[in-house]
Amino acid sequence: MAANRPELYQEVKLYTSAREREHYDNLAEVYSIVKTLQALEKAYIKDSITAKEYTGACSRLLAQYKAAFRQVQASYRTLEDFVKEYRLESCSAALERIKEDRPITMKDDKGNTSKCIADIVSLFITVMDKLKLEIRAKDEIHPDLKDLTDSMERMSTLPSGFEGKAQVDRWLSTLNGMAASDELDENQVRQMVFDMESAYNAFNKFLHDS
Repeated sequence: MAANRPELYQEVKLYTSAREREHYDNLAEVYSIVKTLQALEKAYIKDSITAKEYTGACSRLLAQYKAAFRQVQASYRTLEDFVKEYRLESCSAALERIKEDRPITMKDDKGNTSKCIADIVSLFITVMDKLKLEIRAKDEIHPDLKDLTDSMERMSTLPSGFEGKAQVDRWLSTLNGMAASDELDENQVRQMVFDMESAYNAFNKFLHDS
């Protein structure tokens, strides 16, 4: 049947003019930046890249995104419209990064101190509750602990030498050296609970004295 229909062998083009070709190239650029940014966020969460590498790459991608999206705004008023059209809802980490317009490693300079404080308190409590419920596997503790260190890093009013952050960072380093299925032993859990409670109390003291 196909042999009797030569049109089926003809190449189908998305565009018929240079302007249309540029339009599709611009759409592809935005799409690829969002997907790349999502992969970068996942790599950082998994500690596959250093904070320095992440910060540089993320900053470049955000700058490229701004330039690229300006080229398609005639067709898509907002990023949400573009996401819906091309089914990018799964790229939630990238979309959050674009919304905040800064790498997660950069301090919060937009006056969102209250949100940082709320996030830090919530994450401290979450980690301590998990440990007390005998949840010990790395893959169940590490994400919250990493979010905690990132939130503390973003809080610009928190001193760089704050001992509570150093305590949290030491446990994050310990977990980084473990396999996903590895679990903390009983002594480690007991020490981590003690250290987390000490760090949490120090954080509350800092807030009270500020």
